[in-house]
Amino acid sequence: MNISVTRRKLLIQGVGWLLLLAPFFFLTYGQVNQFTASREGVGSVVFAWERHIPFMPLTIIPYWSLDLLYGLSLFVCLSLSEQRRLVCRLALASVVACVGFLLFPLRFSFVRPAVSGFSGWLFGQLEQFDLPYNQAPSLHIMLCWLLWRHFSRHLTGHWRRLCAAWFLLIAVSVLTTWQHHFVDVIAGLVAGMLIDWLVPEQGRWRWQRPDAARRRLAGRYLSGALICSVAGWFFHWLWWPALALLIVTLAYAGLGVAALQKDRQGKLSPAAHWLLLPWRLGMLISRLRYTRRLPAISPLTEGVFLGFYPGSLPAQQAVLDVTSEFPRARHLTDVAYHCVPMLDLVCPDDTQLRQAVTALEQLRQSQGTVLVHCALGLSRSAMVAAAWLLEQQPALTVAQAVASIREKRPQVVFTSQHLERLEQWRTNRMV
Repeated sequence: MNISVTRRKLLIQGVGWLLLLAPFFFLTYGQVNQFTASREGVGSVVFAWERHIPFMPLTIIPYWSLDLLYGLSLFVCLSLSEQRRLVCRLALASVVACVGFLLFPLRFSFVRPAVSGFSGWLFGQLEQFDLPYNQAPSLHIMLCWLLWRHFSRHLTGHWRRLCAAWFLLIAVSVLTTWQHHFVDVIAGLVAGMLIDWLVPEQGRWRWQRPDAARRRLAGRYLSGALICSVAGWFFHWLWWPALALLIVTLAYAGLGVAALQKDRQGKLSPAAHWLLLPWRLGMLISRLRYTRRLPAISPLTEGVFLGFYPGSLPAQQAVLDVTSEFPRARHLTDVAYHCVPMLDLVCPDDTQLRQAVTALEQLRQSQGTVLVHCALGLSRSAMVAAAWLLEQQPALTVAQAVASIREKRPQVVFTSQHLERLEQWRTNRMV
């Protein structure tokens, strides 16, 4: 499609979406705010240290700037699909915030000092539609996260850093203008990340019927999430691990590895990075515990090596990463790298296995030596290596390929499901 035509459509649809979003925002937000203000017994959740947060009138300027950035965001999209995703995120943010105001009504408890001048005028405009009952989750923080993510994708270098600094100032301003308490900020940040995760940058969710192994692991993670949720009523910080385990549950239950949002360059989306942090820390502890008794790298054939997640720069010229729980290590920045994320303890599907085997051979041919690694170098990486061997040497049987790998790395694990999948792989290659 002609670029000028696309830009014209983006402009026209941007105006249309803005004409829909603006009244939707003010009607839903304003009506729920008014309703909550009319309710009796609306309390506050405030920490004692928050009384030391200074009131800074001039920070109303970055606070108000979010409204301008909200409207501008629709016109910096590069495609109609990106624009629709952004609209979905913005509308969902308003809905989630309003539901929060209705289910968990809170009010701001500080009395704001009188303000004059331009700052006073801005505060006056805000008070015309914004009563202090729009607390948790903070819609301002939700939009701040979502719009920062949106604009940062279109910026690089100093402009991206300047963008991040300004959005950080906006986030701080909800406290220094005495609009929100700290608990509202945390709730808004979590809600914003969840929306960011729920409406991914690319692609769409595809539910796949899980096999028995995936259902079993999903059940275990769900049990952990429920235990943490119950314990969270006594130790509130446990709700974070509960949320992380619930997302992992969904990954095994049918959403697949896409739920963990790791791309081919080994980057985790910011939302996944923070939401899944407790689970990833648990996986890190497990990796450190088990790798003490494992060789870091084992040679398989000329040019191909198996190993666990590298803690330092490997000697190999290229790296094929099949983990989904860890981001690309910093010391691999300058190494030829490709990632095919796979869930742990289950068989990869045919698409993942095909992508990994193809990437392995391409890296081997272009770089000479390749390290194939998962978390421990025992299952996922071994599965990819076995499939690669069967493709490179069609005369090999599955038993011979597995025996060859076990000879070089005795600790590898091949379950009956792995062997069955490899038999299917070999059969399909021979057809």
